[in-house]
Amino acid sequence: MNYADIKNYDVANGPGVRVSLFVSGCTHHCKGCFNPETWEFTYGNLFTEHSVAKILDYMKPDYIRGLTVLGGEPFEHPNQTALVSFLKCVRKTYPDKSIWVYTGYTFETDLLKTMAEKWPETMEMLSYIDVLVDGEFIEEQKDIGLRFRGSSNQRIILVQESLKAGETILWDDSQMFTLEHNK
Repeated sequence: MNYADIKNYDVANGPGVRVSLFVSGCTHHCKGCFNPETWEFTYGNLFTEHSVAKILDYMKPDYIRGLTVLGGEPFEHPNQTALVSFLKCVRKTYPDKSIWVYTGYTFETDLLKTMAEKWPETMEMLSYIDVLVDGEFIEEQKDIGLRFRGSSNQRIILVQESLKAGETILWDDSQMFTLEHNK
């Protein structure tokens, strides 16, 4: 897997100060995408053990609330195969820090049905994620007033709560400073 960027201080992609990994590779090609260079799977740098160590080091300070993975598309299958072991390592190293992932796929239909039936990595990856922002960016529904998403069709989903309940449970702003990983 390749990645476009690692930001060690990101305040735009989840609550608090976070570390963000922008993966390369996306087949959605959304009109108005803010990161079209990441559509190519070969764009950027190779994601290596050194990259993992760098991110884990960036996450050490207490003021870092968690990790955000976006792109590109984290749920493209080649990216899932690389991200599963990485997210497992992050969860083990920082069990109390949240993991947010952005995807253009939809939680119920694409991830839980289509992908989960094809690839075991999908459910394992979901098992490490606290919050998922789902849905393609739709330029005609762009709304700069929305917190942590670009268009009004996108949802912020509490993944572990949704998996336990068997229904989609949405995050709201009242959870901004209380969300921690459910052990």
